[in-house]
Amino acid sequence: MSTSTKRRATTGAVSSLTVPLSVATPVGASGAGEEAYAELCSALFSGFPRRDQRLKAEQYLYGLLTAQGRKSIRNIAAQIGGPAAEQSLHHFVSSSTWDWQPMRAALARYLERNSCPQAWVVRPMPIPKAGEHSVGVDRRFDPERGQVFHGQQAFGVWFASDELSVPVNWRLFLPDPWVNDRTRRDRAEVPQEAGEETLEECAVAAALDTARWTDVTRKPVLLDIRGGAGRAALTRLAGAGVPVVARIGPASRLAIADRALPGFGAGPLSAVQILESLKGLRRPVSWVDTVAGVRTSRTSLATAVRVALPTPGGERMRPLVLLGEWDDPRRAPARVWISDLTHSPVGSLLRLTKLARRVERDFVEVGEGAGLRDFVGRSFRGWHRHITLASAAHAATLLGSSEWDAAYDSGYASRRSAS
Repeated sequence: MSTSTKRRATTGAVSSLTVPLSVATPVGASGAGEEAYAELCSALFSGFPRRDQRLKAEQYLYGLLTAQGRKSIRNIAAQIGGPAAEQSLHHFVSSSTWDWQPMRAALARYLERNSCPQAWVVRPMPIPKAGEHSVGVDRRFDPERGQVFHGQQAFGVWFASDELSVPVNWRLFLPDPWVNDRTRRDRAEVPQEAGEETLEECAVAAALDTARWTDVTRKPVLLDIRGGAGRAALTRLAGAGVPVVARIGPASRLAIADRALPGFGAGPLSAVQILESLKGLRRPVSWVDTVAGVRTSRTSLATAVRVALPTPGGERMRPLVLLGEWDDPRRAPARVWISDLTHSPVGSLLRLTKLARRVERDFVEVGEGAGLRDFVGRSFRGWHRHITLASAAHAATLLGSSEWDAAYDSGYASRRSAS
C-alpha cells in the first residue's frame, strides 16, 4: 500500500453513496482518483442541510470535471441531464441561499489534513469579459501582461506547498463605478458590506478573511505589494497576527536596523541600494523547482538584511527583514521581498517565495481547466458560488492524480515524519 493510500485511509470512511447514483465518478478517474473525489464530496458537501442541495453540488462538481471547453452552466448541465438540469443548476448557483464561506473553510481544513501547506499565496486573477453586465467589470491595467483589458479582477488565496497548490478563498474587486452605482449593485445583488477599496486592500482582505476561519492553521502570506501602499498592508496583516512575505519594488525606502552593518543610522535608503551595498554577504541557496513537472534542484544567490520601515513622528520602527535574490551576480537583485519572519534563515525565506511559481503553474495547468475564470452569470453571489465549486474541482484534479501520489510519497510524507 502506498503512503498516499494509507493517508487517505486515515481520513475516515466514505459512504458509497457520497457520489449520487445519478452521477458517475468522473470519466477517467480510477483508484486514487475515485477515492479522492468521494472524500472531497463528503468533506465539502456534508454541511448542506438538504439532500437535494448536496446532490446539486455533486452534480456541479462532476460537470466541472468532465465538461469540455468553457465550464458554463449550460456545458456543465449537458453532462448531467440537459435543459432541465441547466435550470436546476442555474438556480442552485445564482439564486439559492447557501453560503459559500463554510464550503471554502471545509476545503481549507481538508487540504490541511491531506497535504502540507507551507504558505498562503495571494494571487491576482484578471478575468477578461466582453460585456458590461457581469459584476465588477471595468477597464483596468494588468501589470503582469503590461496591457489594459476589459473584465473583472479577483484575488485568490492559495494553500501552497512544493507538491501542489489549491485556491481556498476568493475576493472579487469592485471598482468605483460598481461601488457607487445603486442600480448596478441591485441588479448584481452586491451585498451592502461590499464597499470601496484599492486593489492592494482587496488582496490583503482576502488573506485576513481566510485567517478568521476556525481550525485552520495560519501560514505565512505571500503577496505582491509593489503597486501600492506597502506600509498599510503590512500593518493590517501584523495587527491580525498573520506573518507575511511581501514582494516590494526596488525603490521602496527602508532603514538598516542592524547596528553592525554599514548604513545603519543613515536614514531611509532604497531597497536595491541597501542590497547592493551588502552584496558581499550573498550566499548560494538551493531550492527545488517543480514548475516543469519534475523536481529539479536549483541554486540562487541571496542575502537577508534586518531593516525597518521609516515611521513618521519618531514612532518605534517595527523589525523586518529584507530579502534579495540575484539571477546574475553582476546585476541588481532580480527580486526583492520584505518579511516579518525575522528569525527565519535566508534559505527558508527564499524557498517560501518560490511557492508563487507553484501556484502559477497549477493555475495555468489545472485551474483554467477547472473553470476558475468561466462563470458567465451576472450576480455577485453566483460568481462566488461558481468559483468555490471550481476550486473544489481544482483540488479534486490534483489530489486524484498519480503525480500527486508520487509527490506525496517523496515530499510531504518525509517532511511529516521529520516534524
